[in-house]
Amino acid sequence: MQLPTPVSDEKVPRRIGPLALFFAFTEIAVSGFGGTLPWSYRTLVETRRWLTDREFMEMLALGQLLPGPNICNVAIMVGWRFARYGGAAASLAGLIVMPFLFMVVLGFVYVRYGDTSVAQHALNGMSAVAAGLVLATGVKMLSSFPRHWLPGLFGVAAFAGVGLLRLPLLGVLLVLAPAAVALAWRALR
Repeated sequence: MQLPTPVSDEKVPRRIGPLALFFAFTEIAVSGFGGTLPWSYRTLVETRRWLTDREFMEMLALGQLLPGPNICNVAIMVGWRFARYGGAAASLAGLIVMPFLFMVVLGFVYVRYGDTSVAQHALNGMSAVAAGLVLATGVKMLSSFPRHWLPGLFGVAAFAGVGLLRLPLLGVLLVLAPAAVALAWRALR
C-alpha cells in the first residue's frame, strides 16, 4: 500500500524514530481522552508539523474506510510512513497503553462513585467539551478545502437529518450519499 508522501521536504522530517512516535501518540491519547481527533490534528499538523492539512485529511479519510478505529488506523499509517514496522507498532502502542490504564483506574472509581451527582455533572460537562473540540477541528479542516456551496449543503442536510430530526444515520446516508456522488459525477463530466 502506497501512503501519501510529503508535499515539500523542508516541512516534514525525513525520518522520525519509533520512540518519538510513541511519545507523540501517547500525548495525543492522554490529551484527547474521550476523543482524539482534535488532538491528533493539533499534534501532527499544527504542533509537530509532521503532516500537512491535506495529508492528515487523506490519512483520516483512508482510516475511516478501513476496519477498526479511525485514529488507530491513522496512527499506524503515520508510524509506517516515518519508521515502517517499528513506527507503526510504536504509534499504535502510544495511542492505546495510557487510555487502557486510565480506563482500568476510572472503572474502579466509577463503580465506587458513579452514582453521585458530582460525577454525573462532570460527565455531562466532558461530553459538551468533546463535542466542541470535534466541531472546532472540523471547521479547521474545512478551511483548507476549496470553497464550494454544494458539499456544505450536504453537510447541513446530514446534520439536520441526524442531529436535529433524529433520523437514523443509515437512512440519511442512503439518501444523501447517492445524491452527492451523482452530483459530483455530473460536475466532473
